[in-house]
Amino acid sequence: MADLTREDLRAAVAAGYLTEAQAANVLALAQTRAGTRIPEDEPFELFRGFAEIFVAVGLSILFLGAFGFLQLIGRPALLSGLCAVLAWWLARYYTLKRRMMLPSIVLVLVYGAGVLGMFGVLIWRQYGLSHGTTEPAALVLVATGLALLAWFRVFRLPFSMFLVGLTGLALVLVVTRTLIPGVGFGDYTDAFDLRHGSGLAFGTLAFGLIAFVVAMSFDMRDPHRLGRTAASGFWLHLLAAPALVNTVALTFWNMGPGLGYGLLAAALALISMLALVIDRRSFLTAGIGYLIFLVAYVAGGPGDPRSWAWVLLLTGLGLTLLGTYWTALRARLMRALPDFPGKRRLPPYAE
Repeated sequence: MADLTREDLRAAVAAGYLTEAQAANVLALAQTRAGTRIPEDEPFELFRGFAEIFVAVGLSILFLGAFGFLQLIGRPALLSGLCAVLAWWLARYYTLKRRMMLPSIVLVLVYGAGVLGMFGVLIWRQYGLSHGTTEPAALVLVATGLALLAWFRVFRLPFSMFLVGLTGLALVLVVTRTLIPGVGFGDYTDAFDLRHGSGLAFGTLAFGLIAFVVAMSFDMRDPHRLGRTAASGFWLHLLAAPALVNTVALTFWNMGPGLGYGLLAAALALISMLALVIDRRSFLTAGIGYLIFLVAYVAGGPGDPRSWAWVLLLTGLGLTLLGTYWTALRARLMRALPDFPGKRRLPPYAE
């Protein structure tokens, strides 16, 4: 008898034979028996076996060879466009027919690099250097983002939403004129400070909010995380979390001890609650660095080398316990919260 796949379960849900909850439970049971997943896991998949790694390595070498061969032509726009077309053509087999994850990721990376290079050459030739770099760079990123959205619409590859988000973040950096060589880290900490009215701070905050809203729209369409919709949300959360956490946390961190660090602690607590509510650990991961800083400050100051062993020990213990009892903590929090719009469309919990 043939093994059931995710596609079979989605078809059963669409036909009305199973509910989404039943299909999710069947999938979790099968993966638990296979030792690949426990029920409370956040589904994350880069490859399904060494066969995918082998094909991905072959595709990487193939495109390196194609790049070297086409480079002899000496036409970079044509070179980039041909690589993008070849990646699209191969994806019709490896993504649509074979449904191979890692080779599909390699192909969308090649496609994204190809369209970025092609639009970059064509648009910069049209504008020239006399117009500066902001306007043509923004046009290149917008065109690349639209091309990647077309890829997502055709192939429904979740990872492609990560690349779409990256182009959006790069567009924020270009529009706010922060892609300037020689800018130090200290300048960036001030640039993320909302109190200074920085374009970067408000730009990354807006980007993070937009990415978060889009990611949640994906999540709420697939609360049981059965298919590719929630996986697309996962990749967007990876971008939304650091954009939001860094902007808010650096603003409070720059305020210094006392009120600033107190607000930073409160913000991290709220972010932790948000991560539990939406069942996404990426928001906590983005705030680990700030959490370590706060623990070090409370333990005797980050400049005291003797405190770091205790800091790492306490932080590691706390994160380990949180990860271990994540499901139980989330269930308690969700039961304690009153009903709010969208609560029933979030991942289920033990009531």
